[in-house]
Amino acid sequence: MTRPARRALAAAVLSALASLPALARPADPPPHDVDAALRAIVDGTPLAGARAGILVADVATGKVLYARDADVLLNPASNVKLFTSAAALARLGPEYRFATEFLVDPGQAAAPSPKTLYVRGRGDPSIVTERLWGITGDLEHLGLERVGEIVVDDSFFDGERTGPGFDQEGGDNAYLAPTGALSLNFNTIAVHVGPGDRKGLRGKVELEPACDHFDVENRTTTVAANARRRVTISTMRVNGRQKIVVEGRLPLGSRPQASWRKIEDPALYFGSALKRLLELRGVKVGKVRAGAAPQGARLVYVSESEALAEIVRKLNKTSNNFTAEQILETLGAEAKGAPGSWPKGVSAVEDFLADAGIPRGAYVMKNGSGLNDTNRFSARQVVTLLRHMYARFPLQAEYLASLPVAGRDGTIRWRMEGTEAAGRLRAKTGTLENVTSLSGYVETAGHETLAFAVLVNDYPGRAAGVVRAVDAIGGALAASGGPAAGLGAAVALAKAPAPAVPAAAPSALTETVKTYYALGRAGDPRNIPFLQTALRSETDPALRLAIGECIYLSDTDADSAKRAFLEALSPDSQVLGRLWAAAAGESPAPVVSSLGDLAAEGSPDALARLVELAPASALDGRLAMAISDALAGVAASAPEELVQALRGAPGPAVEAAIGALGAGLARSEEPDHPFPAVLRAMGAKQGELAAFARALLPRIEEGEKAGTATRTAPSLVPASSTNVPARAH
Repeated sequence: MTRPARRALAAAVLSALASLPALARPADPPPHDVDAALRAIVDGTPLAGARAGILVADVATGKVLYARDADVLLNPASNVKLFTSAAALARLGPEYRFATEFLVDPGQAAAPSPKTLYVRGRGDPSIVTERLWGITGDLEHLGLERVGEIVVDDSFFDGERTGPGFDQEGGDNAYLAPTGALSLNFNTIAVHVGPGDRKGLRGKVELEPACDHFDVENRTTTVAANARRRVTISTMRVNGRQKIVVEGRLPLGSRPQASWRKIEDPALYFGSALKRLLELRGVKVGKVRAGAAPQGARLVYVSESEALAEIVRKLNKTSNNFTAEQILETLGAEAKGAPGSWPKGVSAVEDFLADAGIPRGAYVMKNGSGLNDTNRFSARQVVTLLRHMYARFPLQAEYLASLPVAGRDGTIRWRMEGTEAAGRLRAKTGTLENVTSLSGYVETAGHETLAFAVLVNDYPGRAAGVVRAVDAIGGALAASGGPAAGLGAAVALAKAPAPAVPAAAPSALTETVKTYYALGRAGDPRNIPFLQTALRSETDPALRLAIGECIYLSDTDADSAKRAFLEALSPDSQVLGRLWAAAAGESPAPVVSSLGDLAAEGSPDALARLVELAPASALDGRLAMAISDALAGVAASAPEELVQALRGAPGPAVEAAIGALGAGLARSEEPDHPFPAVLRAMGAKQGELAAFARALLPRIEEGEKAGTATRTAPSLVPASSTNVPARAH
């Protein structure tokens, strides 16, 4: 969409919003100082029921402006990266560069055909396929024509690939990638999966980069265009190679999508990709094996990374776990002697922190990224570190520049936008299950610089309310020293938007919804800032739901866009009913299709929201059909996950979902829908989930028969009087 078109749409939205009735919500008196504002935010949000350590101090003087349990040791999640990156900048220097060395045997010529080409890594976390292609070009220009074998040497690190805390969860997700002195593409492989040319064919699976280190087993099937997509990718080590198994259902005509998975053997992965790229340049290459470069091997080429300051900037902006652990092990090797290891790296960080005024034994640090339940720091220790780095002029600029900027970039690009903090708060995020943190620096309205740390563990409810409260703290800090209204706006931000009273007139709602969906269906991520601003200011839950979906439609691959959509969903079926009535001409119809796509991927939050919305089937026949079809599609793509969502949902939602699912199965185009077979297999096992599946099966079958016989919209009346065990709430 062109910029003039976006401006025209924005003007239309503002015009539509101007026609909405004024809200009658009385404003609370604004707090008079930052301490009062922060107390109001903490006491009035889920932070009050959480374990939260908070400290705010003047960065220059150390004067404390606000404190709450500031000395309690908590899990800081990715705020640990603040410590790792600070120690690396201080001990290695901002100009430090990682080197990857290419060598040949003593006395042997580098070209045209060395018997052995040794590649010795020194922990570079930044080599990607594009850079490796450039390296092979340089080697070719040196006259290389044939290589007997490539020997990959990763002895700069010890043999431990998985850091402390990484073993607390299984799977092959990219954020669990192993470390290696010789690494490529953050030690992940991209798996591109798309549908075949016609229904029933295998899908298309391609790897990037393609190399002979991997074996691919393609078990995908191309299904009808209106079916739900579901792809699962698993990896395993088989006979020294990595096997990648791709299973799933791919709707005909859908766009290919890429997923990233961790690799198992970093050095051999690097060597295999190097061999492949050399061969593409016409260089003949023999086998690839692991080994060590001999004493006296002759250096023929070296590739150096960008300066550490730039690598740290990318680390903290994106919160990359792999880069943090690579830096930690490199720090250990450089400070304590090769090979690098986690204990040596942590010891080097402890030396640095002791100099910064944080004594050994006062905290627990086991890895460099903050992954899982492994580390413990207090808010006061985080602020002590931040003040120490701010006072070190040679490091201050690089350290501050590495932190994400509120409303501008990095992991807080879409947070605090439109508040006083936007552009003036730099902070590192941290997110784990039941953990959220935000620590950094903020310039106040009074032109003072504050250092702050907010570490939250074990909070009640969903993450959205806690994140909103933490962002409100950032807004209050930025507004301090200015008019009281700024602090009042920050306190108001901490509260969930109240429903509009009265609701927008149907005609105004229809026009506004139409305008927003024109933006969302453009699929242009550049519209997201505008939509995020609209989402923050809108109070009508039906419009919030539309805007949330439009954010998702603008960038369906972005996790932040998915979260915005799911958090905008209301369990009140009337909200969806109003939106459907207002968007009668939209195609595809609102919400249900997008929610079905996310649920079909196995997202627990999306599955829970889809089941919660099932009672809306009683409001409208078209809506009932859409919900039943979505549930049937999810039952084919993510059947076990759907059973778990049904078991965990409130009773009325379960009853409505069972009825809708039965009707959807009756209308399904699949001749043998897999869901009943999955229920039988689950029911054959032991445990509460198996008992639930056994009780669910006859109800689904009866609902399917009823739907086949009547072809009517699903009913809220239970399909059978059979008791289905429900989880307590």
